Amino acid sequence: MAFQKRTITDEASLYEYAVGALGRRMRSVAELKRLLRNRVPRDEAGSILVEMVILRLKEQKYLNDPKYAATYSVYRRDNEKYGERRVITDLKAKGLHPEVIQKAVKEAYSGVNEEQLARDFLKRKRLKKPADNRQAAKVFRTLMRAGFTSRTSIKILKSWDVDDEVLTALQEEESSAQS
Repeated sequence: MAFQKRTITDEASLYEYAVGALGRRMRSVAELKRLLRNRVPRDEAGSILVEMVILRLKEQKYLNDPKYAATYSVYRRDNEKYGERRVITDLKAKGLHPEVIQKAVKEAYSGVNEEQLARDFLKRKRLKKPADNRQAAKVFRTLMRAGFTSRTSIKILKSWDVDDEVLTALQEEESSAQS
């Protein structure tokens, strides 16, 4: 028997569901709206119900996008050891406003040594000095996905005595991918 979602038609039940969702993990306003829209009828009444609950949660300070962005940025920097670009991309996917994202990430990463953060990330992922060109490319791509600049990635690989030809090829590959 398939699991069916129960449609919620009153504000109290939707509010209770929203508080439960926020109790499981922090969410942005956009994330919570998406979640709530799946629980209400797909009509104007359902949209109004979602907006009422969101407004109530904001008034009670359960929802606060700037605080969410700041907390998320610091968590990803300190625990996951991700670079700025990765955090910005993740926050955009969560539906936060670009100005909120920029402010939070700028504050979280001010005074952070990106090279040291990248080295900490590599240590966390247990990535060692590459033995060949293929492993060097893997390390480079891993650092790029983790949100570090190509300059930082190249600098780390240079300190590991990776061949200059390989570094040039990786840098060209990355710049052509961004175009």
